[in-house]
Amino acid sequence: MVLKTFGWSFAVTVLGLLAAAFYGGWAAFGVVAILAVLEISLSFDNAVVNAGILKKMNAFWQKIFLTVGILIAVFGMRLVFPVVIVAVSARTGPIEAVDLAFNQPDRYQQLVTDAHPSIAAFGGMFLLMIFLDFLFEERDIQWLRWIERPLARLGKVDVLSVCIALIVLLTASATVALHAHQHGGAHVDKQATVLLAGIAGLITYLVVNGLSGFFENRLEQAEEEEERQTATGSGPALLLAGKAAFFMFLYLEVLDASFSFDGVIGAFAVTNDIVMMALGLGIGAMYVRSLTVYLVRQGTLDDYVYLEHGAHYAIGALAAILLVTIRYEINEVVTGLIGVVLIAWAFLSSVLRNRRLAAAEAAMAGPETSDPAPVG
Repeated sequence: MVLKTFGWSFAVTVLGLLAAAFYGGWAAFGVVAILAVLEISLSFDNAVVNAGILKKMNAFWQKIFLTVGILIAVFGMRLVFPVVIVAVSARTGPIEAVDLAFNQPDRYQQLVTDAHPSIAAFGGMFLLMIFLDFLFEERDIQWLRWIERPLARLGKVDVLSVCIALIVLLTASATVALHAHQHGGAHVDKQATVLLAGIAGLITYLVVNGLSGFFENRLEQAEEEEERQTATGSGPALLLAGKAAFFMFLYLEVLDASFSFDGVIGAFAVTNDIVMMALGLGIGAMYVRSLTVYLVRQGTLDDYVYLEHGAHYAIGALAAILLVTIRYEINEVVTGLIGVVLIAWAFLSSVLRNRRLAAAEAAMAGPETSDPAPVG
């Protein structure tokens, strides 16, 4: 099971490290390995959240997620995305941006760093909406009840999460965006940029999440109708399943992009070489994808019910960190540790819950009664 799920990740690791060694020797080998570990540690919560969505999709779309999705994740976000940032920031064409990446790495790094406020605002707002919608949703299983129970009641108020997200965005633009951190330690006013990028992130979430939810509801309605009828009705149901799965896939890709923002920016603290960056982050992205599928196939989220809660709290923490980094630098190790600690806490809580339930069931069952001794 492990080899089947992680086989491609192992192969990409070997090929990526060999390519790094041929490209820049043992130094490049070490840098790529560090970047891969950095990406995995920063994105473990991404895998848990992805698994909660991916388990609703059939085997075909899970394969699409591992093939087409990984191409988008590795080449799109880890290689093309930084180049696009440079092209937009420097107002140059993509060819000129690639030339900067290979021939003027310091200038390339400067442009990406200077674009960080807009990246952080977009990704921060997208992730914040995920966290708020999860927090305000009423669910049977609650982890931190003293937080989740009252907030679930508040969640009945329409568009509450959007209002809170906009308040957070306005606060960020009026505080950290006024002295946004730039390359070389300078600080500039990025208020308008942060507002625009944050609203774009909010709109992106509302559109993609709304469409995926719409088609998911349509699919559920079609399945219920199919159960009530004797006819198979496979045509329309399959069509709806395809649309629902497509928008879920699109949602997953945007979610992955938002998670990768801090990894891409943080990679510049290790290297500004675009080749080593793509190799290291690409290896890490493969493991995140494989871990997502592994969690789905093993039913881990069903066995350890608080894992999804911990991952969403980690998302909320990451959203706050992204907005704070508009002005202040935060070490990537801190970001990664917060996510790991929250998920580990949720895992331990799940284990303790399972033990309590098992003990309660054993107590209710009581000792087995033995057969009465024969009378002689």
